[in-house]
Amino acid sequence: MSVGLAIREAAEALEGKSDTARLDAELLMAHLLGVTRSDLLMRHMGDEVSEGYARLIMRRMRGEPVAYIIGTQDFYGHTLRVTPDVLIPRGDSEALVVAALAARPDARRVLDCGTGSGALLLAVLADLPGAEGVGIDSSPAALAVAQGNAETLGLAGRVTMILADWHQPGWAEELGQFDLILANPPYVEEAAELDASVRDHEPASALFSGPEGLDDYRVLVPQLSGLLVPGGAALVEIGYQQAEPVGTIAQAAGLSVTLHRDLAGRPRVLEMVHCETISLGNAGAAA
Repeated sequence: MSVGLAIREAAEALEGKSDTARLDAELLMAHLLGVTRSDLLMRHMGDEVSEGYARLIMRRMRGEPVAYIIGTQDFYGHTLRVTPDVLIPRGDSEALVVAALAARPDARRVLDCGTGSGALLLAVLADLPGAEGVGIDSSPAALAVAQGNAETLGLAGRVTMILADWHQPGWAEELGQFDLILANPPYVEEAAELDASVRDHEPASALFSGPEGLDDYRVLVPQLSGLLVPGGAALVEIGYQQAEPVGTIAQAAGLSVTLHRDLAGRPRVLEMVHCETISLGNAGAAA
């Protein structure tokens, strides 16, 4: 069977299991052949199918995310290693990177709270060649993934990965202050209905945050002021219905808020700085 025919049959089998059935089939074939997707489409569609493709498709049909099957995910122009120990970076989160770089293009110290794969921190540092970064996470396995990605991208010399949990007293005592803070904390409601590929495969500790999805914001956001230098900014990802409640938490902590939207126009990022007032009405575009 040719590669092209195998991809077509796999895409048909994945219909109803995936919203991106054809893309999934192509990415898994490219992974099996050790080529890029574009190279696959241009040069390999007439090749004979390599052994093992059916097993990859079966894993996808059982709900396993493509990123975990192939072990990588592209984010903000970088290819990152991902494992089931970390959330898969989403394109929507690139809005936070864009907003962060616009907020403090002169940043010299950057903190990433809940770094996971390191996606946010490494994307920002790649565009700020004079900056150094600290990534914290409560998962040693996640930190190992982030450290590996830093090494692959040539950023290990400017990054320190630290095991820390913002729920624990004294977690930030030795960190110092930062020009820029990034955070994509857990923000999914415990009872939320999620796609099985997310619910059954991605780490629950990085997804869920209490009945309203706000528990981690209530703990982390009030601690941000003490971690920011004067004029510093914290960029925090939110769920699309969480701008008001998270903004209220920030206001109570003495922070003002600017809302940034993702490319789909949904509320995605709150930019927090020291100020007396809060403004959510004039939403800035994050991308």
